[in-house]
Amino acid sequence: MRAAFLGPPGVGKGTQAVRLGDKLGLVHICTGDILRQAVAEKTEVGLEAKRYMDAGDLVPDEVVVRVMEERLERADCTRGYILDGFPRTVAQGQALDKVLHEHGQALDKVIFVNAPDDVLVKRLSGRRTCSECGAVFHVDTLPPKVDGICDNCQKPLVLRDDDRAETVRERLRVYHNMTAPLIDYYRDQGLLIDIPGERDIDEVQSMIEEQFSGTIAT
Repeated sequence: MRAAFLGPPGVGKGTQAVRLGDKLGLVHICTGDILRQAVAEKTEVGLEAKRYMDAGDLVPDEVVVRVMEERLERADCTRGYILDGFPRTVAQGQALDKVLHEHGQALDKVIFVNAPDDVLVKRLSGRRTCSECGAVFHVDTLPPKVDGICDNCQKPLVLRDDDRAETVRERLRVYHNMTAPLIDYYRDQGLLIDIPGERDIDEVQSMIEEQFSGTIAT
């Protein structure tokens, strides 16, 4: 089983990808994680990616795809895998298709977890992160026992720059520009499965698991 998870920032696709990977016994592959791993291991392509990351630039598609190909060739991917946040563009999707084809493989499903922008802005801008231990709370759905104070270490909670409403809207704008064509790309291939991400996390998980009902052991 080979599946990819797509969706806007804050929709919870990463959480759902991890949960599904655990259920299916498949490795969860996140683009950011494998880039950092390649850099840490000082592979040839990892060092190339590091040059861009150190400069604060986006890692080019061709480098990301090479890092991904290197990761997919590892033994733990033999049974399958869950891709999280990759591909992000049509160019990456086409490159991934080529890599998989060369290995006699193809994606089985593409799970598109989506939610309205207003919901995502409210969800992300309501997050508060502990300045000490990194624990995450939410002003509406998971408030701390004492306003502005971490339940775990009693240190102040902060609003990260990435979670400010204006920053979230910009992240969503970039996402829509980059990823909307990719959604149609997979829909045209008959691989895309739409999942409403604004619902409760466990309800979203159940809807996703229904799509893999013949794969998950009960």
